[in-house]
Amino acid sequence: MQYQFPYRYRVLVLLFFLTLITYLDRVCISVVGVRIKTEFHLTNEQFGWVLGAFSLAYALFEIPSGILGDRIGQRAVFIRIVLWWSLFTVLTGFTTGLASLIIVRFLFGMGESGAYPTSSAVISRWFPATETGRSMSALFVGQNAGAAIAPLIVIPVAIGLGWRASFYVNGTIGLLWVLVCFLWFKNNPSEVKGVSDEERNFIERNRRFVNHKQPFSWKIVLKNRSLRALVGQLFCSQWAQYFFIAWMPVYLQEGKHFSENGMKTVTSYFFIIGIVGVLSAGFLIDFLVKRKGLRFGRRFFGMIPLSLLALSFLIIALTENDVVVVVCLYLAQLFYSFNPLVSFSTCVDIGGDRVGTIAGIMNFCGQIGAFLLAIVFGKIADLTHNFSAPIFIIAGVLFTGSLLWLFIDPAKPVVKA
Repeated sequence: MQYQFPYRYRVLVLLFFLTLITYLDRVCISVVGVRIKTEFHLTNEQFGWVLGAFSLAYALFEIPSGILGDRIGQRAVFIRIVLWWSLFTVLTGFTTGLASLIIVRFLFGMGESGAYPTSSAVISRWFPATETGRSMSALFVGQNAGAAIAPLIVIPVAIGLGWRASFYVNGTIGLLWVLVCFLWFKNNPSEVKGVSDEERNFIERNRRFVNHKQPFSWKIVLKNRSLRALVGQLFCSQWAQYFFIAWMPVYLQEGKHFSENGMKTVTSYFFIIGIVGVLSAGFLIDFLVKRKGLRFGRRFFGMIPLSLLALSFLIIALTENDVVVVVCLYLAQLFYSFNPLVSFSTCVDIGGDRVGTIAGIMNFCGQIGAFLLAIVFGKIADLTHNFSAPIFIIAGVLFTGSLLWLFIDPAKPVVKA
C-alpha cells in the first residue's frame, strides 16, 4: 500500500512558514538598527523605546488575541494577524524619526500579537498529545529559520537600496501566506475532506483538545500556582530571547566592534544553530516525557537548560575575548531552544479547550519581560557606557526563572474537563 504523508504534517508546514515570516519581519529592525540609529540620531535608550514599543503592544493584545482564536477559530485570527503585521512592516520604511518609529512599531506589535497562542491552539486540535513537543518544534524551527535568513536578505537590500527598502520587501511576503491560509487551512481535522478517517480518528482520540465547552473562571485560573510559575519563568526567559532578536546585532557592532558583515555572519549562524537546537529539543522532550512521565520531563527541560543559559550570559558579561563571546552566544542559543518548546507544550498540557487563552496569558507576561529588557538594556548601556553591565542583569533574571520550574505541574490541567 502506498504511504500517504499525514495531513496534520501539512498543517505543520503552514505553521512553520508562519513563524518564519514572523521573525523575518521582527528581526529586520534590529539587523538595520545601527543604520536607523545613525540616520535618526538615536541614543541606545531611545532605540530601546522603539524596540520596546513592539513588545508592549504585543503583550497588551496577546490575551485578547488568544481568547479570540478560541472563540471564533484560528483561521480567521491568523488572517487578521498576518495582514496587519505585513502592513505595518511596510509602514516602518516610511517613518521619519523617533515618534513615528515608536507609533508604527507599537501598531506592528498589536498586529502580530496572538500568533503563538493561536498556533498552540492549532496544535492542540490537530496533533496527538504524544507529538506535542515535536509539533511545537516546527514553530520554533520556523522562527529560527526566519531570523537566520533575515540578515542575508536585509543587509544586502539595505546596502544596495537603503534600510527602508528592506521593510518594503519583507512586508509583501506575508500576503502570500495569507492567500494559502485563506484557501486551504481549516480549524479542525473534521472540517477537511482530505484527512483520512484513520488519521482523523487517531487525532481526535489522542489530542489534548476537548470538543465541549469547559467552565472557565478567571479567578481560579489566575490563582493557579503552576500557571503563575509558568508565566513567571517565561517573563524571565524572554530577557534572553529579546536580547537575541533585538539587541544582539547592535551589541556585536557597537559593544564588540564587529563589522556589519561580521555581525551578519555571526547572527545567521546563531539562528541556524537555533534550528538544530529546536529540532533536537522537540524529540528529547517527547522522549523524556515518555520515559519518565510528564511532570519530570517538563520540569527537567524547563529548569536545567534555563540554568545553563544563565551561566552562558554570565560568561559573556565577564569575558573580553570575542571568540569566547561568540561561542557562548551559540551555546546560549542551544540552551534557550528548550524553553519555548517546553513552555508552550505545557500550555497544551494544562489548557483544555482554552489553550489559546492560557498561552496568551503566559506570552503576555513573557512580552512584558521583553519590553523591560528592551528599555533596561539601552538605558544601562548609555549610563555605564558599557554593554556588559546589562548582560549581568539578564543572567540573574534567567537563573531566577529556572527555579520557578520547581513549582510547575503540567499533569494538573488549569481548565477541568
